[in-house]
Amino acid sequence: MYLYIRNKNTNQLVFHLKDTGYPMAELAHIHPLTVITGNGKSKETKIDYQAIKKATAILRAINHKLRQHILQALEEKKRMTVTEIYVHLRLEQSVASQHLAIMRKAGIVKTIREGKFIWYSVNNERLQEISFFVENLLG
Repeated sequence: MYLYIRNKNTNQLVFHLKDTGYPMAELAHIHPLTVITGNGKSKETKIDYQAIKKATAILRAINHKLRQHILQALEEKKRMTVTEIYVHLRLEQSVASQHLAIMRKAGIVKTIREGKFIWYSVNNERLQEISFFVENLLG
């Protein structure tokens, strides 16, 4: 199956997806769009660019080697402080904190404050949602 999206006004190809490939797109500021499926039928559709931008940020938060190592450490230990994380992974504190902030913003990790400590743990529900989304996206 192939999916082509063309700008209705210019007929320029702006999106191409093949069932074994990855999307190649330059989607910014294109309205309206016509979706043409493999069987030749077309329909006009609107794309929520803000939602795409948010989804991209969430996927980027996971698709980073260091953040994946942080997730593995949190999965093994169940919960850790930023100090435990940067000592365990041999990082600078600022690097660990920056990556944890990205993961927290994406909802991948949860935090619990106990006194002066902030404990980080994996947000398994959020990871399941992301996994389900990716499975549906790839078909």
